[in-house]
Amino acid sequence: MKLSTLSILLGTVYALVCIWGLLDRRRFTHWLRGFHRNLPFGVMLMLLGTAWFEYNLAGDTISDFKDWKPLLQILFAAAGVGACFFLQDYLSIRGLAIVMLMGAFVLLETQRSHESPWKNVITTWAYGMIVMAMWFVVSPWRARDWIGWHLASENRLRTGLIWRTVLGVFVAVLGLTLLK
Repeated sequence: MKLSTLSILLGTVYALVCIWGLLDRRRFTHWLRGFHRNLPFGVMLMLLGTAWFEYNLAGDTISDFKDWKPLLQILFAAAGVGACFFLQDYLSIRGLAIVMLMGAFVLLETQRSHESPWKNVITTWAYGMIVMAMWFVVSPWRARDWIGWHLASENRLRTGLIWRTVLGVFVAVLGLTLLK
């Protein structure tokens, strides 16, 4: 995938989610408040992240892991599926963290060969995702508290969603113009 296409997709999806939050704040807030305990969504995210990681591991060519790769694939698949059964507290946040890490991997791999200095916007986004994902995995209850902080006041939520919408539109416009 080209960086311009990825940037358009990333920015558009991000902006659309924020626009949904601005237009239907009641349902958006309700869904976001329950996200950390949403088990079906958590299972879906955990399995998606596990499958995506397994796909990346299967295509890995690092010779240091060649002998261990089959065992690692079994262990990581068992950990991902096992988390769905034995680690159900905050599973959606942990699953989201894995998907964020896999997404950051795609962003960093895609921007690597691009020449424009504007690719650093995508690089910064990817590293922000990595830091947030690590924070979510280590202490998922803080993600719940972070969501609660954003939802504590109508003005705080609206202002945050407006700024995030602007960021999403900016990244999409970068993909349409400077990252071609």
